[in-house]
Amino acid sequence: MIKVTYCNVENLDLNKAYHLVPKDRKEKIDFYRFEKDKKLSAGAFLLLRKLLSERNIVDFEIKKGKYGKPCVYNHKNIYFNLSHSGKMVLCAISDKEIGADIEYNDPEIDLNIAKNFFFNREYESIMNSEKPHDAFFKYWVLKESYMKYTGLGMNLKLDAFEIVIDNEIRLKEDNENLKFNLFEIDDYKIGIASHYDVPHLIEYDIEEI
Repeated sequence: MIKVTYCNVENLDLNKAYHLVPKDRKEKIDFYRFEKDKKLSAGAFLLLRKLLSERNIVDFEIKKGKYGKPCVYNHKNIYFNLSHSGKMVLCAISDKEIGADIEYNDPEIDLNIAKNFFFNREYESIMNSEKPHDAFFKYWVLKESYMKYTGLGMNLKLDAFEIVIDNEIRLKEDNENLKFNLFEIDDYKIGIASHYDVPHLIEYDIEEI
């Protein structure tokens, strides 16, 4: 089982949303200075709540693992991952471990990030592409999704593993038979690392969450 959803939270009623989230999420929202970031934080939680409610899970408890990856502590075989960027929030839910990432496709991105931190062949592939900044974000969301899948996050160095994009997307050395999916929604790239093929993404309207 896997479901990957996204929502534009630009028009989220922050005052209303704030009263719908638990204390720890309120503290996280309060930490942010700008309203845009507060909306992203609130919206991501509400989207997760929506997906869990669809599985009749309403009494969920979120805890973090050793390296900070959140999980549903009091329900077995429920895994999720949240991400947000720009105006969009992303939530992926599965019965197996999963990682997901969304990023705004910024044409002004500094490609030296790839030169200094990516695997060498990934950087070469980016620079040899017709649209280097576009290729950069394809690799970025795929690499981020894998790092989040492992639960290590940024504790796993970006150049410690290689993502190969050709006829299919794969991890260069993969002992888990992972599946990678890449999507483009408007000006955003979305990468998913999981044990399933993701046929499509599901969009939610702000009023639905």
